[in-house]
Amino acid sequence: MTASYIIDAVRTPRGRGKMGKGALTGLHPQELLAQVLNELKRRGGWDAREVGDVIAGCVSQVNEQGANIARNAVLAAGWPQEVSAVSLNRFCGSGLQAVNFGAMGVASGAMDFVVAGGVESMSHLSLGADGGGQDGGNVRLRERVFQVPQGISADLIATLEGITREDVDALALRSQKNAARAIEQGRFTKSLFAVKDPGTGAVLLERDEFPRPDATAEGLAALKPAFVAMGETVAGPNGETLDGIALAAYPQAKRIQHLHTAGNSSGIVDGAAVVSLASERYVKEKGLKPRARIRAMATLGTEPLLMLTAPAPVSEKALRMAGMKPGDIDLWEINEAFAGVVVQTTRALGIDPDRVNVNGGSIALGHPLGATGAMLLGTALDELERTGKATALITMCIGGGQGIATIVERV
Repeated sequence: MTASYIIDAVRTPRGRGKMGKGALTGLHPQELLAQVLNELKRRGGWDAREVGDVIAGCVSQVNEQGANIARNAVLAAGWPQEVSAVSLNRFCGSGLQAVNFGAMGVASGAMDFVVAGGVESMSHLSLGADGGGQDGGNVRLRERVFQVPQGISADLIATLEGITREDVDALALRSQKNAARAIEQGRFTKSLFAVKDPGTGAVLLERDEFPRPDATAEGLAALKPAFVAMGETVAGPNGETLDGIALAAYPQAKRIQHLHTAGNSSGIVDGAAVVSLASERYVKEKGLKPRARIRAMATLGTEPLLMLTAPAPVSEKALRMAGMKPGDIDLWEINEAFAGVVVQTTRALGIDPDRVNVNGGSIALGHPLGATGAMLLGTALDELERTGKATALITMCIGGGQGIATIVERV
C-alpha cells in the first residue's frame, strides 16, 4: 500500500430540503451531482478520461436517485462514456465511505485517479423514502435485533449518559454561532461554488441556505422534544411501544428523557460534494500539488438498538492504525446527526470541545445524508489550511449501529 492523496474538494451550498421552499428543489439530483463533478474538473484542469472511477454515496436510491445516480450524473455532466461510476449506501456515512473506497483504490495501485463523494436531494426524497424502515421489513431479523428509530436511540443515549437538555441545546447554539462566524468570515468560500439552473444559467444558490444565525438559547429551550409521540408508537407484537422496547433492552434507563428537538438535531437539506484522490505515482507523474494525505480509515459496528455510539470507538480504531492519540488531532469533525451524539463522543474521547466542529455542523448547516461525509472532509481540509494546523479526524454515526472515521494530514 502506498499513500493516497487528496488533490481537491468541492461542494454545493446546502439548500433547504423542502420541496418548493429551498433554492435547489427544482434541480434533479443527477444534475446536482453533475454540477459538482464539473466544478471539481474545472478547478483541477484535468481530462475526465483520466478518472479511474467515480464513487458516490446516496442513501435514498429510489426514483430520481435510483438507477445508479453516480453513473447518470457522469453522463449528465457530459463526461466521456468511458468513465465508470458506482453508487453506494452506508447510510449517513455514505459520502465519507465513498472517499475511503477511492483512497483504498489509489493506495492499492488498482487506480491512479478517483473522484468520490456523494449527493442527497432530501426535498425530492425524504428520510425513509426507500422504504422498509431500519431493518428492511425482515420480521425474522426483528425478532433477533429490534432497531428503533434513530431519534429514540439518540434520546436513549442521552438518558444513559446523563446528558441534559441544557447540554444538547448548548451544543446546538454553538453550532449555529460557529457556522454564522464561518460564513461571515468566508471560511467556506474555497470549497463552495454557485449552483446554476442547467437550462437558463441563472444562479440558484451560492451560499448555505439552512443556518439560523439569530438562534438563541431561549428559542432553543422553547422547542418541544421531537420524538415523544414516536416513542409512544406501538411496534411490538404484544403491544410494546418503541420506548418500551428500548427500555426492555436498557432497563437501567428507567424512563427515556426525550431531549432532542428540531433545533438540536441535524437539518434536512439538499446538497452534493466530491473529492479528487490520487496515487503517489500519479502525483509525481503529473506534478500535482496535493492538499492532504489520508493517514487512516476505519469502520466499526456497535449495538444496533443504541445505534449511534460508534464515533468514539471507531475514532480510536483509526487513531491506533495511524499510531496516534486523540490529543494528536488538531481538528475534529463529528457529524451532528443529534447533539447528544457529539456530546457523548466528545466526553468518551476526552477531547477539547474547542477543537470540535469549529465552523458549525449539521445542526446549523444541514445533513444531506449521502453527501455529508465528503462535505465534512472538505470543511476540515479548508480549516487546516486556514489555520496552518496539521491533522483532522472526521467521524460519523451510522444507522444500524455503525461508525466511520478518516484521519487526514495536511501536506
